[in-house]
Amino acid sequence: MTFEIDGSTLAYTVRGEGPTLVLIHGIVHRQHAWDSVVEALARHRRVVTVDLPGHGDSPELPTEEFDLGPWIVAELERFLEHVCVDGEKPHVAGNSLGGYFALELAARGSVASATALSPAGFFRGHWDQVRALLVFRVLRALSRVIRPIAPAMMRSVVGRTIANGVFYAKPWRVPAATATVDALSIATNRAIDAAGNAAPRFSIPVDEDVPVTVAWGRRDLVLPVYQAPLVRRVFPQAQVTTYPGLGHVPMSDDPELVASILLRGSRTVTPSV
Repeated sequence: MTFEIDGSTLAYTVRGEGPTLVLIHGIVHRQHAWDSVVEALARHRRVVTVDLPGHGDSPELPTEEFDLGPWIVAELERFLEHVCVDGEKPHVAGNSLGGYFALELAARGSVASATALSPAGFFRGHWDQVRALLVFRVLRALSRVIRPIAPAMMRSVVGRTIANGVFYAKPWRVPAATATVDALSIATNRAIDAAGNAAPRFSIPVDEDVPVTVAWGRRDLVLPVYQAPLVRRVFPQAQVTTYPGLGHVPMSDDPELVASILLRGSRTVTPSV
């Protein structure tokens, strides 16, 4: 399915029934980042996965020369209104940059709850943001070198492990087709450049009535776990937990654990009377 945005369309998929849970992937990924957990989630939730602008089957970013954060958040708010049923407020969850978007939607009070897996937005300083961007730019350079042999390389367990070890604690578990798509996306994705113009910050004051859950993998090499303690300075209501054995994109590292985190984070809370 698609949703019109500035004359183009965002690609999205809906599965399951129940309270709506919208899943937002990170930079250079796409809807398939959630494949390992969608089936388990769809038994309990109406799960919506979406390709962000500049990713997957959604339209390209209009330019690299802008702060993509506020622009994408505004478009996500429009998208949530489109996919919700009977005016409900959806639950959202995101990973990496998608985690930042999920938390910013919570800060604005636009969602019923937000769950973030290793979210962006908690850099220890400008140097920390530069370091994270450098990781993606180095990976992009390497991906451009291996692009001609990427499909063959990703069919090899050793090849997938070497190429994806930065993102996953258990990169050999990533399907070959997914790893190939990711490698090609890193090589060409313009969002990496646009991210260099971003200054991740959250709306103030934060809506503290929105439940927030943050899970951080201790094996995260992109946004290291030392950033996790900063979450509660911005979201005092947040439940923050770190997990051994999870990398930056943890969904395929431990699908059962991640699905349980997302279900717990998106549970319906009955207001106290």
